Amino acid sequence: MNNYSKSEALFERACRYIPGGVNSPVRAFKSVGRNPLYIDYGRDGHVVDIDGNEYVDYISSWGPLILGHANPIIQDAIREELSKGTSYGACNAREVEMAELIASFFPSVEKVRMVNSGTEATMSAIRLARGYTGRDKFIKFDGCYHGHSDSFLINAGSGLATFGTSGSAGVTARVAEDTLVATYNDIAEVEELICRFPNQIAAVILEPIMGNMGCILPQPGFLKALRELTEREGILLIFDEVISGFRAARGGAQELYGVRPDLTCLGKIIGGGLPVGAFGGRVELMDMLSPNGPVYQAGTLSGNPLAMAAGIAMLHQLAHPDFYAHLEERSAAFEAAIRPVIDRHPDELSYNRAGSLCTLFFKSGGVKMNADAKQADTQRYARYFNEMLNRGIYLPPSQFECIFISAAHTDEDFRRTAQALSESLAIVLG
Repeated sequence: MNNYSKSEALFERACRYIPGGVNSPVRAFKSVGRNPLYIDYGRDGHVVDIDGNEYVDYISSWGPLILGHANPIIQDAIREELSKGTSYGACNAREVEMAELIASFFPSVEKVRMVNSGTEATMSAIRLARGYTGRDKFIKFDGCYHGHSDSFLINAGSGLATFGTSGSAGVTARVAEDTLVATYNDIAEVEELICRFPNQIAAVILEPIMGNMGCILPQPGFLKALRELTEREGILLIFDEVISGFRAARGGAQELYGVRPDLTCLGKIIGGGLPVGAFGGRVELMDMLSPNGPVYQAGTLSGNPLAMAAGIAMLHQLAHPDFYAHLEERSAAFEAAIRPVIDRHPDELSYNRAGSLCTLFFKSGGVKMNADAKQADTQRYARYFNEMLNRGIYLPPSQFECIFISAAHTDEDFRRTAQALSESLAIVLG
């Protein structure tokens, strides 16, 4: 059994000065029935906590560390930029290079605006869509998470998708009324909403691969049908690829499924581990932004030179012609290692994977939409999480998050994980 005494003591201190003791709710570990760990450092595919416990890390800072921890090329880029300064509140050459790189990965992105988080990216994309179309409402999908701005903290109502209701205190009813909620993978519900609110819907936004109810893939034809429907109705299609961007494929889910959105939201990987976000799309859309157009968006630290240097160093490595073949080989090797264990429990488990994203659900019969994911046994997942943690495997502390495979994970990491999985499931499932 691992010793967690230093983490426990630090969490007690944190609770005195930080709400809930954490700066982001999932870090509280409440859904897995324990207090959080405090990480001291990371190397390659591993992290070490302040008590000295080492883990194979499958969180990867929730996605950006696709090259693993402490990548030397990224560290060198940060050091070089740091020697010049940290921020100027002015233009810098790095942000231009970053824009060019993003456009080279995503053909749908002709111009891009840098921001500081995925939340800023999605919030700004919706404002831009409203400014461009002159319409107020937008459609999101039950279970797709797009950050914590007011418009997105909306849950589906009962019955057929209808006006949303707030999922958080502090979100007004007027905001909720402009957010319409449909079921992911159900094109008929989208059509129903468009018929009910003709010429009122500015945009449809979704995670093309859901990553915040676990990894849930679009059903064949769903994204293409959504593209055809929005084009016909003059509605902008926004892909939130903050998670799937660079992970599902080189050009994200839009490359994997051959569907080009009007606007794309990015984050995570383009900061190389530093805070960053971006949104981009066609020239005529992006030129609606101030100072060219009437849609205002700004940020003092947007295009921060340290984040740009780290992200550029990251993207240059991802641009290597062999990188994605290697990442897919690593992701497939992970699945091959754990698949024999999972297959022993076909009546209790389901597994989804898209590129280097995957989730093991404590539910049989597959997971194709949010309603399926909600049937997962979260109590069993909590027990499983703790059993795996005690065996040196660091997983998301929630059933409804993705595992992130990195290029730095090794066959030995996967062997250890499969062994821990076998032992843990024997206890949890009997």
